Order: sequence, then structure tokens, then C-alpha cells
Amino acid sequence: MSDVTPGAPEEAPHLDFAGTTPYEDYVQADVLTHLQHLRSDDPGEMVFLVTTQVMELWFTVIVHEWETASHALRRDDLPTAMAALKRSTYELESLNASWRPLAQLTPGQFNAYRSALGEGSGFQSAMYRRMEFLLGDKSASMLVPHRGAPRVHAELEKALQEPSLYDEVLSLLARRGHAIPEAVVDRDLSQKYEPSPEVEAVWTAVYAAPDQDTELVRLGEALTDVGELVWRWRNDHLVATRRAMGSKVGTGGSAGVSWLEKRATKNVFPELWTARSHV
Repeated sequence: MSDVTPGAPEEAPHLDFAGTTPYEDYVQADVLTHLQHLRSDDPGEMVFLVTTQVMELWFTVIVHEWETASHALRRDDLPTAMAALKRSTYELESLNASWRPLAQLTPGQFNAYRSALGEGSGFQSAMYRRMEFLLGDKSASMLVPHRGAPRVHAELEKALQEPSLYDEVLSLLARRGHAIPEAVVDRDLSQKYEPSPEVEAVWTAVYAAPDQDTELVRLGEALTDVGELVWRWRNDHLVATRRAMGSKVGTGGSAGVSWLEKRATKNVFPELWTARSHV
């Protein structure tokens, strides 16, 4: 039976707060919705600016997830690592969907406000660079654009020297008795990860006998899910750029489409892909 008295008004939410609402205090929505400072009169600039700001927020969440996974792998805590990797796949799907509104801009619409970007380019995103470093795609030269921002530069320099997500996976495999070469485990972590035939052989063995260690197979598949979505991100970026500006030089002096084409052909966690040919 209901305890509500017939005819009694429904209980209203608490509406009177001394300062800002608890929601505003937590989410900082007023800050977020006033960060859009347009530099042109073109109405399409707002969707470009907000979408790229949303991308930056997704980069931040994904970096958090991959760092969580990395730290958990270091502790041999696979359940925590797997949970973080799984969450990151949903976040990557949302990140990738961000290209949809941008891909609908015609060349004329994009060029109407493109000059407002000046030397600005997504290539300069520090949080995206941290994502790439966590994927093992490292280069000290990528710190150069951030020399004028000491805090950001220091964070990137720290990330450059730390193990990538894949480095932590390979260290875990070595601790579990798999034949990961010492040269791979003890490599210079500030350098880009290069594929190893021995690592490929380890993944081949893991996948060829999945009943022996289903936990590692699940880890391999979680990383493959991440790698596939990163590949889709790069390809969606390429397609959106082609639609908006063809083969023009990119903003900030980047090579534009030709540079993106090269990126789109590269896989992260490379041996997880090549090992499949040998299973």
C-alpha cells in the first residue's frame, strides 16, 4: 500500500541554497560553459571549439584510466587493470564519436573560421601527447612545443621517462615466466617502442594455448580492443580532415592529411596484431 495521502502535493526537490548549488560546486558547469571565446563571427566555430574542448576532457579521462591500469599491472592486480581498460574502451568510443559533427562541416564552413586558429593545432595538445606516450609512441621532440608552459612541460617530461601501458604489460609477462627479452624489459623508456620477434612469439604462445592462462588472453583482448579504437580514432581524424580541407597544409604548419595518413597505418601494441598470423 502507498503511504502517500491522496491529494497531497508531491515532495519538491530542495531548491534554496546559500551559494552555488552542490551540482555546480562539483561539476563546475558555469566554468565549463564560459570557456568558449570565439574568434570569428562564423556560427560554425562554436561546434568546432566545443567539440575540441570535449575531446580534451576525454583525453584526460582516458589518460587517467590507462595510468590506473599501468599502476595496477605493476602490482599484479589484473582485475583493477582490466576494469580500467574496459572503461577506457567506452570512453574511446565516445571520443571517436566527437568527429561526427566536425566531419559534417563543408570546406567552405571550415575555412570560414580556420584563420582564427592561427598557429593552433591539435598536434599541440599536451593531454593527447600523454595518451600517445602511454601507448608507447614516444619522442623527446614532442616536448618542444610546451617549453613555454613549465608545468605542462614537466608533466610530459615525467611521462616520457615512465613505462608505457604496454611496457607494464610486458613486465607482467616476464614476471609470469614468459620469455620477454631483457633488452625489451630494460630498454630506454623515453624511446618509442619497437616491435620484437620474441614478444610476438610470447603472444603467439599465449593465444595458441588459451586454456593455460585465460587471464592473459583476456588481457590481450582488452588491449586489442583499445588498439582497434585508437586506430579508428586516427582514421576518423584522417577522414574528417580530408572532408574539411583536402590536402592543404594543416594548421600550425603540420603536414595535414599526408601526416595523418602515415599515422593511420600504424598499430599500437604491434605484436598483439602480428601474432595472430601464427596462431
